[in-house]
Amino acid sequence: MEAILSGLGLSTSAGLNAYLPLILMNLAAQAGIIDTKGVPAEVLTSKPALVVFLILLVIETVADKIPAVDSVNDIINTAIRPTAGALMMVVSTSGMSGQVDPEVLTIMSLLAGSASAGSVHAVKATARPVVTLSTAGMGNMVVSVLEDILAIFISLVALLIPFFVVFFMASFVGLILWWIWERQRKDMLRQRGLA
Repeated sequence: MEAILSGLGLSTSAGLNAYLPLILMNLAAQAGIIDTKGVPAEVLTSKPALVVFLILLVIETVADKIPAVDSVNDIINTAIRPTAGALMMVVSTSGMSGQVDPEVLTIMSLLAGSASAGSVHAVKATARPVVTLSTAGMGNMVVSVLEDILAIFISLVALLIPFFVVFFMASFVGLILWWIWERQRKDMLRQRGLA
């Protein structure tokens, strides 16, 4: 169960920034904090992969802080973040292969990881243009830094105390539901001429 929660936490944070959780997972595997088995895990937790992730993190970090460029970055990351989430879920659950059919485990991990990262990315990519327009681009850097801090925090929780991931997942779902409800309420008030 810890492996699943850890994978979900890492893939969720990948929806905010694909490379921060990959770097933290890589370092955790090299330090022996997490157990990884199999080809994808060995590749993603290798030292050459760490160097590549660090270079990509620098590019991502700079691009995500610049208004308009961040929207292009989000379009490019529409494929990257769910893929990173799927791979981290596979790596996290690789130690469970003796308990579950390996093919079923891989497929379920790929689906869960990409769905988790993809849904967070969709919210981020949808909200960022609103931030740009409402703050004339001034809020982009602040929001981006907050997203990076959140990605680091969720990744560390996923690696060190995975049971807390349930709290974050429930909070995220609650926040999305509240946002949808608030938006519909405002639309209804606008339609009635009350807002």
